[in-house]
Amino acid sequence: MEMRPALEGHAGIPQETRLLFRGLSLLDNVEVEGLLQSNQWVLARGLPPRVADDSGGLKTHQRFNRMGRVVISMEQVFWHVRLRATLCTMAMALRHLLGVKEALTRFESPHFEDYLWRRFFARTLPAADYDTVTGNAFRVARIPWNAMHICAMVTSYLGAPLYPTLDTSDFDLMISETPYPATVSKRTKLIVRYHDAIPLLMPHTISDRHYHHAFHYGALRKNAANGAWFVCVSEATRRDLLSVFPQLEKRSLTIHNMVSHHYFHDASSPDRLPEIVKTRSTSRLSPQVQARVTPQMQYLLIVSTIEPRKNHLTLLSAWESLRARQYPGLKLMVVGRRGWHHHSIIRKFRPWMEQGEAFVLEDVPAPDLRLLYKHSAATVCPSLGEGFDFSGIEAMMSGTAVAASDIGVHREIYREAAEYFNPYSAEDVAKAIGSVIDPANRGRRDELVALGAEVAPRYRYEEILPQWQEFLRTICSRSEAV
Repeated sequence: MEMRPALEGHAGIPQETRLLFRGLSLLDNVEVEGLLQSNQWVLARGLPPRVADDSGGLKTHQRFNRMGRVVISMEQVFWHVRLRATLCTMAMALRHLLGVKEALTRFESPHFEDYLWRRFFARTLPAADYDTVTGNAFRVARIPWNAMHICAMVTSYLGAPLYPTLDTSDFDLMISETPYPATVSKRTKLIVRYHDAIPLLMPHTISDRHYHHAFHYGALRKNAANGAWFVCVSEATRRDLLSVFPQLEKRSLTIHNMVSHHYFHDASSPDRLPEIVKTRSTSRLSPQVQARVTPQMQYLLIVSTIEPRKNHLTLLSAWESLRARQYPGLKLMVVGRRGWHHHSIIRKFRPWMEQGEAFVLEDVPAPDLRLLYKHSAATVCPSLGEGFDFSGIEAMMSGTAVAASDIGVHREIYREAAEYFNPYSAEDVAKAIGSVIDPANRGRRDELVALGAEVAPRYRYEEILPQWQEFLRTICSRSEAV
């Protein structure tokens, strides 16, 4: 299973990668290994992939030196790294033309559990899962993920894209978290965890538009042509995929994301709210602003990367309207890292941030985020496009009400447990939020909280993992029949 997305971020695809790896590790009839790969850096060589005595002729100290070098190569950037990546890309293309596969060397976890845990898993999983995930074996793909994409994009201008072939002959299945820029051995079935078709259908909203679009489309097209299966995170995502590649009808299905067990309805006090805001704010808070942060403050919460598709500015306009009309003390809390094209968004927020009326928080650990969810007047999910959207379900699990944009995936995932609005109308957003937070209409908020408590548990791992087990069993049975 591809682990590369787990290197970055708390939520979204990185979180799903950690949760799925943990889940598969719990299955008795599945032996899972993690694939270590960097976006940009050429990794050091691990241990030989297949040898009778597992030593490959290396002495004990040489084995540990090899694995230590893999760790260093993932973490430390050298001045010549881009030159190495360029040379490796050229060598990869030549090997492909000669029919040589890319070996996946071994990385043994004993003595390196601390690195694996803190680098790949700790942002999402509780410490109780330490042995479960670090006790697995791992493989090393030396060639950078970006280099694989670039090789294919450059060679496509010459007539045909060249994607490397990984030697996955030790494995029945390979699970990638995005369309994967390589082919696999004939005995291996590639399974693409397909999160969304936004790079194809909303290319104006993505980062590095030209490359992101080309990388996604090229790898997706190659995976589809090579017989990969696509496990979509929502039926809405599957419909989008089939609108582009209708031939995948029989090789695609939906298994929803698992949601972290960090989120649950508890009896926590709001007393820690000021501490969380002060320590996680992305800007220094003046004494005057700090004085405005109290346990009793009423606030709206949005949890997402700050980028145009997430629709922060429409929410900002709706919030300004609510403050002007009826709720002058209502604050706005934004939790998420700064993504692409965020400057214009932050610029509109800044006057309110300086007054202590709006806050932007980053790197908020799950227990603190659970508290922010619970004590919010409402959690708002205003996105214009999504594959799943964890934040609404996490909010429901934490015991608060949700208002969400009226898009297909939200209707599918949140069902009747959200107040829906037109994401292109600030007036409609304000109306929907007002109906949730209006003290004269307390019954509506209580109703949404109760409905959320019914909907959210459908995405716990106890419900989702059996679906994965059945799917993997079916795929392996078909492969054996062939």
